[in-house]
Amino acid sequence: MKFPSLSQFFRQQLVYLSMSAVIAAIFWAIGQQINPVTVLTYSLCIGNLLSPAIGRLEFLYRAQRFPFNYLFFLIVLFGVTVPVYLISTAIVWFIAPPTPQTLLHLLTTGWKFPFLATFVFGISLFLFHTTKERLERRNVELQHSVERGAARLEMQEQELERARDIQQSLLPRKIPQIPGFEVAGAWQPASTVSGDYYDVLRLGEHRLGICIADVVGKGVSAALLMANVQAAVRAFASDAESPAQVCGKVNRLLCDNIATGKFVTFFYGVLDGETSTFRYCNAGHPYPIFLSDGTIRVLEQGGAVLGVFPAWSYEDSTVELRAGDRMFLFTDGITEASSPNGQEFEEASIAAFARGNSTLTANELNTLLLAQVSAFCGAKFQDDATLLVIAAN
Repeated sequence: MKFPSLSQFFRQQLVYLSMSAVIAAIFWAIGQQINPVTVLTYSLCIGNLLSPAIGRLEFLYRAQRFPFNYLFFLIVLFGVTVPVYLISTAIVWFIAPPTPQTLLHLLTTGWKFPFLATFVFGISLFLFHTTKERLERRNVELQHSVERGAARLEMQEQELERARDIQQSLLPRKIPQIPGFEVAGAWQPASTVSGDYYDVLRLGEHRLGICIADVVGKGVSAALLMANVQAAVRAFASDAESPAQVCGKVNRLLCDNIATGKFVTFFYGVLDGETSTFRYCNAGHPYPIFLSDGTIRVLEQGGAVLGVFPAWSYEDSTVELRAGDRMFLFTDGITEASSPNGQEFEEASIAAFARGNSTLTANELNTLLLAQVSAFCGAKFQDDATLLVIAAN
């Protein structure tokens, strides 16, 4: 505890010495004769007497607002100037008088320097403490602001985590299957919540409704819109509705409620195990990649995105699935995943992957392809990525 006090004392003396040098330079510049030892002694005495006196009387002006704090301080400074001058002059006369003279003579004739030094020291102390107090108060305010901001961010993160849990609970926990086929899905959000969505609905003992969608944008707004899309799909999808009819109904609902500038790419199909067919409708979604007998096909049939054209008429398309066929449904977060050098994964990479791994199961294809995309972009997905694989056994 002594070392910091001693260190602070010596720092104060250096300040007093520096200020005495400035005052001495002023006197020298105006042609006044000065004794360096006298100036030094005066400075040390005034500084060490004035500082504690001002500190003890600080309560008289500290709580005042500008400009009254300055006014009260000047009154305090005038009040302590005389005793500080008398004491410091007596010490100077005893230690280092400017010339041989009586104490009374020094008191009556040598007041200019000590009075000037007292005012310079006092105003400097006032400005220093006022500035220090203002900065400390500002630092406390900033610290409290940072703490409040951190608390808000933590709360937002917790809310987003809860939103993510809710959104994950809306995805199929266990994908229903039908004889002769296997369906597997994966969901990789770019942030905490996602604008991507997929679902597999059981429409009958041998029929599945399969959909995948992507809301323009990312984050909370996209996730909220996607929840509405999911609710609409589950309300409209049934064994009696064709994929085109489902797309039309969801489209009209979104056009009545969607915000300006928002839209949804959507793909919905019905997998029929009895006829080994997949009847589908594509509403502006990336075209599926279909592998059959070692040949890659892109299912390019499709219509407009959802939420833009309320009167759009959607049409169904049908593809026959035979044993060994594989179909890949995906969002653009898969194809637009970028490597560190800016190269995108693209549909050609999915096609090459499908051709080279045609004997794997749907679940194996799903896991391996998503891992390959993640390695390609260094696990830094710029957009939400969702993948569905349908395998005919």
